[in-house]
Amino acid sequence: MTKNNVNKMRNIGISAHIDSGKTTLSERILFYSKKIHAIHEVRGKDGVGATMDHMELERERGITIQSAATQVTWKDYTINVIDTPGHVDFTIEVERSLRVLDGAVLVLCAVGGVQSQSITVDRQLKRYNVPRIAFVNKCDRTGANPFKVRIQLCEKLGLNAEMIQIPIGLEDKFEGVIDLVTMKAVYFDGPQGETLRTEEIPANLKADAEKYREELMDAISMFDDELAEKFLGGEKIPEEMIYAAIRKGTLAEQFVPVMLGSAYRFKGIQPLLDGVTYYLPDPTEIKNYALDLDKNEEKTELNTDEKSPVVALGFKLEDGQYGQLTYVRVYQGKIKKGEELINTRSKKRFKVGRLVRMHADSMEDISEGSPGDIVALFGIECASGDTFCDSSLNYAMTSMFVPAPVISLAIMPKDKKSADQLAKALNRFTKEDPTFQTFVDPESNQTIIKGMGELHLEVYIERMRREYKCDVETGMPQVAYREAITQKAEFNYTHRKQTGGAGQYGRVAGYMEPFTDGDYEFEDLIKGGSIPTEYVPSCDKGFKEAVKKGSLIGFPIVNIRCVINDGQSHPVDSSDIAFQSAAIGAFREAYNKAKPCILEPIMKVWVEGPTEFQGNIFGSINQRRGIIISSLEDGQFSRVEAEVPLSEMFGYSTILRSLTQGKAEFTMEFEKYAKVPQNVSEVLINKKEKNHGVK
Repeated sequence: MTKNNVNKMRNIGISAHIDSGKTTLSERILFYSKKIHAIHEVRGKDGVGATMDHMELERERGITIQSAATQVTWKDYTINVIDTPGHVDFTIEVERSLRVLDGAVLVLCAVGGVQSQSITVDRQLKRYNVPRIAFVNKCDRTGANPFKVRIQLCEKLGLNAEMIQIPIGLEDKFEGVIDLVTMKAVYFDGPQGETLRTEEIPANLKADAEKYREELMDAISMFDDELAEKFLGGEKIPEEMIYAAIRKGTLAEQFVPVMLGSAYRFKGIQPLLDGVTYYLPDPTEIKNYALDLDKNEEKTELNTDEKSPVVALGFKLEDGQYGQLTYVRVYQGKIKKGEELINTRSKKRFKVGRLVRMHADSMEDISEGSPGDIVALFGIECASGDTFCDSSLNYAMTSMFVPAPVISLAIMPKDKKSADQLAKALNRFTKEDPTFQTFVDPESNQTIIKGMGELHLEVYIERMRREYKCDVETGMPQVAYREAITQKAEFNYTHRKQTGGAGQYGRVAGYMEPFTDGDYEFEDLIKGGSIPTEYVPSCDKGFKEAVKKGSLIGFPIVNIRCVINDGQSHPVDSSDIAFQSAAIGAFREAYNKAKPCILEPIMKVWVEGPTEFQGNIFGSINQRRGIIISSLEDGQFSRVEAEVPLSEMFGYSTILRSLTQGKAEFTMEFEKYAKVPQNVSEVLINKKEKNHGVK
């Protein structure tokens, strides 16, 4: 590829539900594009593990934990590929990858179809407006039905999906695919499917091919008037026109081409790579914007011209053996080795020292990164989501969506050496992963880590042990409760303190009430200057301080509006501190009158397992104060969707396995906060009082 030819570049992500075959597919893509010369499986007997799962933990567990990037060449196209995790606990890896990608391959299992995590991934793709191709994998498995998966894509995800290939045989008779654009049968010969053989469509599948081609033409005719006319007139439609119409619909996110194959059996990968080049956008076809900080955050469109000043986004950090590695997507201009750039958040200038291109965990030194490219920089002090610009610009790009952590765990180092290493490990992990947070609880003096789920925290604790030789003990996970008020309450509080000389005086009156549109709102209804204007922000500051900790169980207070409508000041004794203290006192006076309650995080839980265990699954959810939203029986398989309080979900994976002979699995993600039942609320309050009594 010539460096200027951005049109021959594709940036794609491979996203899917757990165990749909993303990493196996990535391994085949690397093999067919001659990036690797030997294929290793995710849970292979050779113990090597897939190329993109380069962490020791990933190879042991057979799951992807960190997204991995590589660049391959297919025909005369350059494709940057990011393999993302499927597990909901590592959702930030998907978020940050999709933020910088132009297109995606949504991988679905031909048996499982649209599963819980497929729905989450689809929501993320829509959030970042990423066009996608659907690839129905595992067509060789018993029970495979790609036609059913296409219907699920339409019904469950609301996508306009149509087959552009149909299978030749299924399950153990899966031989190849029929391309509905060229109307040819494609077979994959050789021990690793490296030889493509194109034949006429088998006679027994001719009618099916005609039927599905007609459905495809009908669907894409809305994107091309000329094609629609030819289709209605029964004329022959040129292949180029079909490719162009599919591409147009895909780029507009109004059409999803469905391709199929079996990555494990080496079938369907080369046509998928062709599909990526035909239907997914190049960097020039995606509109990217930055906020101009010099012009009051005015939205400015970026261009993919090499001669324009550089704008790039640091989307992922990794602390390796050679120092901090920052993955960067170049949106505008060209990053060159030795040039000076500025981090617009910290306003720090830095020189581009070492510039590399990543291939999973190995790297190749390069001298420049062109527009649309994904490269990595070494030794730059920055945070995830920082924008790097030419010094003539002051642009910031919008960062990725970071979901709030939902589970916390108390950790304690076992010895002095581990204590020293723990600080280093936590510092690194919190920098790399915005969903992994840590703080010291001022009451218990314990180090608390917060994350997206039990597996998320388990992986980090294991990494501390392996990478930092840091042994820690863990305490019972703590749920991030919240407090809220249930009714309006008035306050009229005077703060008066005499200390000799100028004292402190401030009176604040008004009311607090439940608020549904956010966590906190302050409103100033003061008339006639009873509180001078300069002290009104002090009242707001005082209320903000007061909502940090409720009096029921000591968690932050949310969904509250504080309104001040009267007050009094003193010409000498009133001050910023006096009115902050008055607001805090007023809040405490009214809080208990407003009938506070405890809120708990409610998780959306999807449980999938054999239908024979459906009764056990229902029972286990009901025992956990769960509400079953829906259940779906799909042959031998059933899916249950429920809402369950997070506090009841600890250790659920072990219980679910024992109830279903290890055949069921569940995923969960944060849904909302809801009021805790009275009996649970009393237990929580008593527990807090007991702990304080001990202290």
